[in-house]
Amino acid sequence: MREIVLDTETTGLDPKTGDRIVEIGCVEMVNRFLTGRSFHQYINPERSMPPDAFAVHGLSDGFLKDKPKFIEIADAFLEFIGDDSTLVIHNAGFDMAFLNHELGKVARQPIPTQRVTCSLILARRKHPGQPNSLDALCGRYGIDNSHRTKHGALLDAEILAEVYGELTGGRQQAMALNIGSAELAPSADGRPRRRMPQIPSLTTAEKDSHRAFVETLGASALWRRYLGLDKDAVTKDAGSRKGTA
Repeated sequence: MREIVLDTETTGLDPKTGDRIVEIGCVEMVNRFLTGRSFHQYINPERSMPPDAFAVHGLSDGFLKDKPKFIEIADAFLEFIGDDSTLVIHNAGFDMAFLNHELGKVARQPIPTQRVTCSLILARRKHPGQPNSLDALCGRYGIDNSHRTKHGALLDAEILAEVYGELTGGRQQAMALNIGSAELAPSADGRPRRRMPQIPSLTTAEKDSHRAFVETLGASALWRRYLGLDKDAVTKDAGSRKGTA
């Protein structure tokens, strides 16, 4: 069973009013285990970045201006997700509205909603009446997300893969499959996870690229602490556009 855990970052909340995707991050899971394959792309939205959106993900006009446009990466994205894999997305309605809007603009077929599993809906069913944002679920399941000081599509997809594993069986599923040690390989930031064996989804080149981007944000950027560039920085979540209940 192939599943693609997916996240996007955007210029705002509504593609119908001109907002665009600026980042896509995907990680591949087979039988609920990360394979190490990923798709990650920054995208030139062909418009300016509103301050509120910049505060969430830190992607500036200057950083995105030389990145490919969506039409240039559409086929590579569609090839990665394939024709029949399930897409796992937190608050899927948001991301799917943007993805299908972008696909429509470049004359590609929309992704059917039947292919999508919304982890927010799963979380609400499992934990009714409780906060179910990605950060809240990390706290509930003991998943370390202390390095998530700003949103990033690939990092959020990797964290969501862990959360999704817990929502759909987690440790119990790993025990039932009798898969050796429960100790995890390092995640994207090199920290150990505590759920099941995984392969890191970020390559060395991707890590170096991300570090170079963070260094352009200036001394006050919250991501500097995560990369060890400013150990005394005070971290505080910039807030979430994802659902909380």
